[in-house]
Amino acid sequence: MERILLNGIWQLVTSEGELYQGNIPGSVYAILLENQVMEDPYYRDNELNALKLMEKNYEFKRSFSAAQILNSPKVLLHCDGLDTLCTIYINDILIGTANNFHRTWEYDVTKALKEEDNTITVKIASPTKFIKEEDEKYHVGGSYHAMLGFPHLRKPHCMFGWDWGPRLPDAGIWKDIYLIGLNSSRIENVIINQEHQDGLVKVKTKVEQSGNAKIRIEIKTPDGKILQGVNEEFVTIPDAKLWWPNGLGDQPLYEVTVILEENGKVVDSSKKRIGLRTMTILREKDEWGESFAHSVNGLSFFAMGADYIPEDNIFSRITPERTRRLLKQCVDANFNAIRVWGGGAYPSDEFFDICDELGLVVWMDFMFACANYKLDFDFEDNITAEIRDNVRRIRHHASLGLWCGNNEMEMFAQTMQYDGTDVTKAHYIRMYEHIIPHILKEEDPVTFYWPASPSSGGSFDVPNDPNRGDVHYWEVWHGNVPFSEYRKYYFRYASEFGFQSFPSMKTIETFTLEEDRNIFSRVMEMHQRNEGANGKIMNYLSKTFLYPNDFETLIYASQLLQAEAIKYGVEHWRRNRGRCMGAIYWQLNDIWPVASWASIDYYGRWKALHYYAKRFFAPVMISCHEVCETTTRLAVVTEPGPNISTARLSVTNETKSDMEGIVHWSLRDARSNVLQSGEVNLIVPSFESVWLEEQDFSDTDYLDNHYTYDYEVDGKIISQGTVLFTAPKHYHFVDPELTYTIEGNKIAVEAKAYAKCVEIVSDDCDLILSDNYFDMEAGMVTVDIIEGQPKTLKLKSVIDIR
Repeated sequence: MERILLNGIWQLVTSEGELYQGNIPGSVYAILLENQVMEDPYYRDNELNALKLMEKNYEFKRSFSAAQILNSPKVLLHCDGLDTLCTIYINDILIGTANNFHRTWEYDVTKALKEEDNTITVKIASPTKFIKEEDEKYHVGGSYHAMLGFPHLRKPHCMFGWDWGPRLPDAGIWKDIYLIGLNSSRIENVIINQEHQDGLVKVKTKVEQSGNAKIRIEIKTPDGKILQGVNEEFVTIPDAKLWWPNGLGDQPLYEVTVILEENGKVVDSSKKRIGLRTMTILREKDEWGESFAHSVNGLSFFAMGADYIPEDNIFSRITPERTRRLLKQCVDANFNAIRVWGGGAYPSDEFFDICDELGLVVWMDFMFACANYKLDFDFEDNITAEIRDNVRRIRHHASLGLWCGNNEMEMFAQTMQYDGTDVTKAHYIRMYEHIIPHILKEEDPVTFYWPASPSSGGSFDVPNDPNRGDVHYWEVWHGNVPFSEYRKYYFRYASEFGFQSFPSMKTIETFTLEEDRNIFSRVMEMHQRNEGANGKIMNYLSKTFLYPNDFETLIYASQLLQAEAIKYGVEHWRRNRGRCMGAIYWQLNDIWPVASWASIDYYGRWKALHYYAKRFFAPVMISCHEVCETTTRLAVVTEPGPNISTARLSVTNETKSDMEGIVHWSLRDARSNVLQSGEVNLIVPSFESVWLEEQDFSDTDYLDNHYTYDYEVDGKIISQGTVLFTAPKHYHFVDPELTYTIEGNKIAVEAKAYAKCVEIVSDDCDLILSDNYFDMEAGMVTVDIIEGQPKTLKLKSVIDIR
């Protein structure tokens, strides 16, 4: 079998006949930007003009030689990714069509080829015209943040707009495209199964091929040994090394190679890396309802992570290097899980390879989200091919934790949202409880399947039930309720909850002029897709902080709000480990520079939330459940009652080892003077949370004093925090007079008083530090520089929000 790669320089032909050269994999937007005939769609409000470009049709062309494979009995054109409404010609001969971004396409082109001077043309029709025309024929409802009719096209829904993304429905050849010359047997399917019993692990590889070649199977162990296998027979793995999620063990990977041989010659081969593990979701009746917890190798763990969306609206920009950097930053923040949201795209092979290496368990939505679909025979055939395609590609990965049918469809279909009908509900059941499970039974019967997120198990049985299944909780933020509402709920698994903030000033500067830097300007609102959300940030800010006196401080304050909100929820659920077994916040990343729920912005800059996540997802974490003015009085004008200021500490241990350490606590004034203090020797068993006795400070001045706590193990403080008994805007801070010194890769920050949420940034460069946005007492804190070479720094703390 021979291949001719058709990637490289192609011509883009516009509907006006203009010609531009550009790289494939690529797209209309990518090539127009490369040729500098299109303005950056992410700058100011250029999105509006970029959207108009997609009302047109385009062609991609190139010439090629087929001499290398022309003697093959059969030649196929293989397309890993076409976006989306494509008609393909070779030498003006119609080869075929495509209408699904999410699947591979293959065509027999044997009779269309000649030895030299072949021309391939891919004509792409306007996606915006298509969805408009189709919706006029048959209306389907969907998220009102996206363009009307978007569910008619199997293309990332978010390319048509979302409440965090622009309306930029790009088009192109977004993955590899190549010719295959078939003159021998070909691997059609490789199925790898594992059997774990009594400490022994066996691996069976089943190979389906197009011919009758000899099949050779090799399994390479992590230490380089080669084990020989036989098709459809189990191979016992000696000294099997199990794969574990991040924080629970190592991630050893075994390489399974399938080789087809004819007449002693290799004619095809395939390599897949696997991890030896069992993986499922445990659902067991208990005193609170029914559990929902990841279980790996028989061990249940608390899932800690965030929801992942596409990394760029121009998909050809999403490189393996960029993805690796993002996922590595998840592990740096102590993630052990990540949820791939169903309104984007199935991630690349590299995405899953990296998750395998890093120990990130993947909750994998199928690409259906917030929409109704016209479930006719053509659509069913199309999605069946899409699902089968992606399941076969992904199923062997150690990191694959579960398949999920869709995002938020069950609860919306049940309540007849998105213009739903009884037909809509019937189609819903058929898609997610018949079609997809049937395909999975054939292609991947091992991986756990969950019909929707959120769900209690399907069939419209109270989706979003706090006592069963997974939950999307949005009363904090969309419902405008205070952070304290999180503590009213003990979800079994929170797979979505979030709070918005603005990106960093450096990021805002990339899409604004100075005159735009007001959160209610046209440009700032264009880069805020959740209607009214900038005002919502101000509303929440007014309850927590004083009014910032400049734009940059407002950005800082918004990020603190976001971080404090998510911390409030996550710490509560981790304190109640066992009842709750997952906290996956919305969202990890951005698709473009925007105000959003992300903890890492479009340019990879960490917001305050990502530093907070590193602390509240720490394997061993101490936290405080305080009861005070902010939890008992909605406003200072509320009828005053007795002052209540209590604190109860908890230490949570998400490791395989018991932890023995010392809890230190103190009550201090704003100058860090210690008013009361104490320590408790504490053993925290593996995979448990331990509560300490409640402490009552109601007779102290809650406007002047704050509470500090830490957990020390083997002479090292591994987790710490502070708590106010009033809103930060009412606390009587003293100016900490922050100063710093830089020595090598270390920054020492010195304070003369208590400083809350110390921010360290540099105008010289982007910084990633070992810690940032931290609380500190009078004295010195030293942090490591992970990335960046700053010459000067700017420091802020909460006292600067005024």
